[in-house]
Amino acid sequence: MANTVVTKVDPFTLDIVKDSLVAIGEEMFYALARTSMSPIIYEVLDYASGLTDEKGQLLTQGNGVTGFIGMLSFMVRETLEQYNKSGDLKPGDIILINDPYGGGGSHLCDVGLVMPIFYKGELVAFSANKAHWTEVGGKDAGSMSTDSTEIYQEGLQFPCVKIYDEGKLNQAVVDIIAANVRFPDLSLGDLWAQVAALKTGERRVQELCDKYSKDTVVDSINYLLDHGEQLALKSLRELPKGVYEAVDYIDDDGIEEGPFRVQVKVEITEDEFICDFRGSHPQVTGSINTTFTGLVSSVRTIYLAVTNPSQDVNDGSFRPLRVIIDEGSIFNAVRPAPVSMYWESMLFGTDLVWKALAPVVPHRLSAGHFLSVCVAILTGKHQDTDERFLIVEPSVGGWGAAQGQDGASGQFCILDGETFNIPIEVCETRNGVLVDEYSLYTDGAGAGEFRGGHGVVRSYRALTDNQVFTASFGRHKYNAWGANGGIDGSTNYFEFIKTNGEIDGPFGKYNQYPLNKHDVARLVTGTGGGYGDPLNRPVEKVVMDVKNEYITFEQAHRDYGVILDPVTFELKELTPERQAKEAK
Repeated sequence: MANTVVTKVDPFTLDIVKDSLVAIGEEMFYALARTSMSPIIYEVLDYASGLTDEKGQLLTQGNGVTGFIGMLSFMVRETLEQYNKSGDLKPGDIILINDPYGGGGSHLCDVGLVMPIFYKGELVAFSANKAHWTEVGGKDAGSMSTDSTEIYQEGLQFPCVKIYDEGKLNQAVVDIIAANVRFPDLSLGDLWAQVAALKTGERRVQELCDKYSKDTVVDSINYLLDHGEQLALKSLRELPKGVYEAVDYIDDDGIEEGPFRVQVKVEITEDEFICDFRGSHPQVTGSINTTFTGLVSSVRTIYLAVTNPSQDVNDGSFRPLRVIIDEGSIFNAVRPAPVSMYWESMLFGTDLVWKALAPVVPHRLSAGHFLSVCVAILTGKHQDTDERFLIVEPSVGGWGAAQGQDGASGQFCILDGETFNIPIEVCETRNGVLVDEYSLYTDGAGAGEFRGGHGVVRSYRALTDNQVFTASFGRHKYNAWGANGGIDGSTNYFEFIKTNGEIDGPFGKYNQYPLNKHDVARLVTGTGGGYGDPLNRPVEKVVMDVKNEYITFEQAHRDYGVILDPVTFELKELTPERQAKEAK
């Protein structure tokens, strides 16, 4: 436990200030959404914002994207390493950073800003945010490519540079951005929105110091962090102690065929939660590599799910967590490895721990889900205005079933968190496409006593010639895993339907596929894994699944041992296997 000294402040004041800090993080979050220019921010909520203390320890974080848990504190710590002399950081400074190998942790599109907060000349905290810009340049529109082989092809890199110096804008940096991105109004508009959110945080922290004194705020910060650690240790001691292991395979990287073996050994003790990923595949040629910061953030997500899902997020709660990985691994890539599709490996950091612990904490963890962000990038000309458009959008899919409940359908993957699709009306108005279909994908996979949730089908019809489509759909070759006797779910894929009826695909990754007028890109996400023996699913639930067209009559027979009348839906008989099961 950290050796912090808290002066005598009554517990009521400590709690009020602690909750005020959390509220500041939330206000910063909403300020960014209200002022941003890009749908991927104000509709999808692909960003995070929060506060750290003067050492870079996370105090509170407002999240759209769960996978950013931890990245803000790494950004601040990199800023402190870069500006490490007295006077390097001043009131009014704002630092721009997206370096994936240091504090950034994801890909170049996720641009972070860090602002030191001073009170009466003394550094007391930092406000920080990280948001997905529509564009940061690079060889392909959207700055994400499945065939990039080095970071330099993926866009502008901001190595912890001051965009504001004592409140004065560094116009040269702004000019460089404007000259190198395809949609400067969007990217710079999002930059100003991030600045506004940071200044909101600065103003609120200074008001808090005015009201309660700087010393009381600092004491409350220490109290918040220590309290987070105490809650985490309490939850940790309730978990089964031992060593748990899991192995899985990443499909490919868009260039190398794969698969790439990844693994984890999770050790739970009285006071530590250790995740050792050593021995996983080295970094690869294609852009699916993640870096250490990304891996830590992915593990933090599942660590919270296992220990205390309702706990407020701060660095105190992560003090018992240790993450170990080889340098140069697919989970800890080094420059100049490409990382624009980083989530395809980062998500396995979460999923491996999930898979290892699902059998021992079934009340907390479900069967496997569709796993990938399943991003779709589509660009071309608008049919009415002839202006260039760019769609960058994650996809929803099926989650695994759990003890006592069916899997959720049409939800984002775990690292996308509480994000949203761009509404179809907005998509069709702003872009040169029609959305032909947006429906549940009912393939009947993921059978179990509790069945896996459904993925979706989403189809974009091009309304102009010379559009191009890029996508990365992980878990394309390996099914979502079932749990406790449940059957595996299904995979993710996309295909192209030409105007002459020809179908090209299915694919898991493709860079810059050409689409002409009325060609269709059809996206399909997988069903989550099932939980428990399918023969234990109550007959009445099987009947309702058939009536709702979630499964077919044949699947009811094959997977659940239930034979129904195809006209009346009434039970005709049970298979011998089902009868034997029920007789036990």
